[in-house]
Amino acid sequence: MKKILVIGGSNSKSSINTMLATYIASQITDAEVTTVNWENLVLPLYSTDLEQAEGIPDVAIQFMKSIEKTDAIVLSLAEYNGMITSALKNLWDWTSRIDQKIWSNKPMFLAATSPGGRGGIGALTAVINIMPHFGGNVITDYSLPKFYQNFQDEKILDVEKQQELTEKINLFTQAIH
Repeated sequence: MKKILVIGGSNSKSSINTMLATYIASQITDAEVTTVNWENLVLPLYSTDLEQAEGIPDVAIQFMKSIEKTDAIVLSLAEYNGMITSALKNLWDWTSRIDQKIWSNKPMFLAATSPGGRGGIGALTAVINIMPHFGGNVITDYSLPKFYQNFQDEKILDVEKQQELTEKINLFTQAIH
C-alpha cells in the first residue's frame, strides 16, 4: 500500500484546495492517505537572522520527515493574487533550509482550484516551473475553475473536468504503483 501525503496549499480551515487534494487522493486505489494539518505547521516568518539566532524550527523538521516517509504527494495550490499562499511559501522556505530538494523526488500530483474562472492556474504554472529545482517530480497537474459551481457533495459536477481528472489520476496511480 502506497503512502500519500495530501497538502492543501492554504492554511484556511475551510480550504477548497484541501478539499480538492483530499478528493484526488481518495480516488487513488491501494493508498494510505495522510492529510497535512496546518494547525500543526505554525512557523515564524522565515529570515536568515532568525535562522541564525534560533535554528530551524522543529515544525519544519517534522514536515520534512513526513515527506521522507511518504511515497507520493498530492499538493493543491491556493492562489492569492496570482501566487502561492504566504503560509505555503513560508513552510517551503524553512524546509528548503534543511534540504533544497525538499520534495525528495517523490511523485507529485499538483492541482489548483479557486472560486474564479482561472482555477489557480497562475500559482500552478509558477510552481510547475520551479519544482525541478526543489526535487519535485511532477507526474501530472490539474486545475478546477469555479470550485463552488463545479464541486459539490464531494464530487466534480462538470463531466469533462471529471473525465480529465480521472485520466490524470490513472496516470498518477500508474506512476506510483
